[in-house]
Amino acid sequence: MALVKHVVHVIVSAMFTITSTVVAFDILSNKNLAVYWGQNSYGASHHNQKATWQQRLAHYCEDSAIDVFPIAFLTSFYGEGDLPTINLGNTCNSGNSAEFAGTQLLDCSFLASDIEECQAAGKIVTLSIGGASGGSVGFQSDTQATQYAQVIWDIFLGGTSSTRPFGTAVLDGIDMDIESGSQTGYAAFLKALRKLMDANEKQFYLTAAPQCVFPDANLGDTLNAVGFDAVYVQFYNNWCGLQNYNNSDAWNFGTWDNWAKTKSPNRDVKIYIGASASPSAGDGYVDSGTLSTIIQETMARYSSFGGVMLWDASQAYANNRYDESAKNALNQCYFPTTTASRTATSTTATTVTTTSPSTSCTGIKYWRKSSITALIFVQYVKGDQVKHKGHLWMAKWWTQNDIPGGDANAWLDEGSC
Repeated sequence: MALVKHVVHVIVSAMFTITSTVVAFDILSNKNLAVYWGQNSYGASHHNQKATWQQRLAHYCEDSAIDVFPIAFLTSFYGEGDLPTINLGNTCNSGNSAEFAGTQLLDCSFLASDIEECQAAGKIVTLSIGGASGGSVGFQSDTQATQYAQVIWDIFLGGTSSTRPFGTAVLDGIDMDIESGSQTGYAAFLKALRKLMDANEKQFYLTAAPQCVFPDANLGDTLNAVGFDAVYVQFYNNWCGLQNYNNSDAWNFGTWDNWAKTKSPNRDVKIYIGASASPSAGDGYVDSGTLSTIIQETMARYSSFGGVMLWDASQAYANNRYDESAKNALNQCYFPTTTASRTATSTTATTVTTTSPSTSCTGIKYWRKSSITALIFVQYVKGDQVKHKGHLWMAKWWTQNDIPGGDANAWLDEGSC
């Protein structure tokens, strides 16, 4: 879906010509590092360590470690004047920046030069919508959502408006970090945005940041309906996170890889390992050495692997440049030292009775679907068996709401019974 473009800068002196090349961002690469910027999350939990607080965006573009900067966050769609609201932590907030007249939209146009500097260095800068705090980023209908796509396009992307928070800078795309609320209108909103993007000569991107639990409760339907370019799966703050990488009943990158190849409207979508960049950034943190091993093994195993996402820049820099360690791992070749690098471990985190393999369905329970509204929570782990439509099925890995015989391919058909 993406085209690779090269920006060539030619410097001419009186005596000779020097040509230097900046390689543009490649969405199809498996070595990309995306790091959220904007919320100063390290500073939020370390009030007395101002030297380690979030710096201006350009500060993080001074080397080649980071490829993608999702700016966090757009927090509300319909503020005063029916325009969105944004909050960029200590860098641009209601206490240190003005609002456009008649709106609650901050004027952060001083960041235009930062954004353009990063883009000139071959990096992309996108806008992330939502965040853990939720905000108010929902729609009432597809019609409302489709119309609002034009607002976002005009204010942040390739359109024109008198209320552009980042001035002349044109962002490279939209990221959906939706962690609460209804999915109503999201697919229509993103499809309308994609139509505007495709009509423009500039390359734009759509990304999403779901939780690792599959399917994601807040983005699952949207992911199945829209051709995203990359998906930053949050393998933290969840049981299926990095801390359980060696538990094949929990770690489910394979589920996401299978979704990318069988269900996503864009079969070239890239799946990223999302990680917390320090112990204070989120539960499930792993040290840089452990993350490096996981990166290299996952890269070698799954063709959909696109790179790593970190939360966030302030945390990574305060944690001995955790981002550099991740990038180094992405750039290294992987040579396995054993034929089996991971082993399955037992787990009790399931509400379903596990039975030993059998050629009979005697004593095997029927497959059940979880229902949040009915307060029914059913999870299956590798080896669990169920009956479904006259067949015996065995789970290949941790799964929830994946129908036996369905597109997720999470179940092994063990024959009729």
